[in-house]
Amino acid sequence: QVQLVESGGGLVQPGGSLRLSCAVSGMIFSGRAMGWYRQAPGKQREFVATFTAGGSTVYADSVKGRFTISRDNAKNTMYLQMNSLKPEDTAVYYCYANGPVAYWGQGTQVTVSS
Repeated sequence: QVQLVESGGGLVQPGGSLRLSCAVSGMIFSGRAMGWYRQAPGKQREFVATFTAGGSTVYADSVKGRFTISRDNAKNTMYLQMNSLKPEDTAVYYCYANGPVAYWGQGTQVTVSS
């Protein structure tokens, strides 16, 4: 059974940092496209960052230079380091992994507010 479990969300002040984690089980981790999306209240889910199947990274323009996606294949865990956070980064963050279907985690709330 494939499971993706996010953690690391919370409340942070503007300009602060958070690191999200996505623990993956039940599937081969390496060589797989996986990444992060987010959904703000009243908005559609939007792309944040991803690893391609070849291992390249792609970022949304809105987070480029502030967010960094990484992965630890030994721990089957993916990360999203978020720096210089802005109120508009407030959203539920979801990790996903490609397989026969797209697998999603349950989401973790990130709130950027003073």
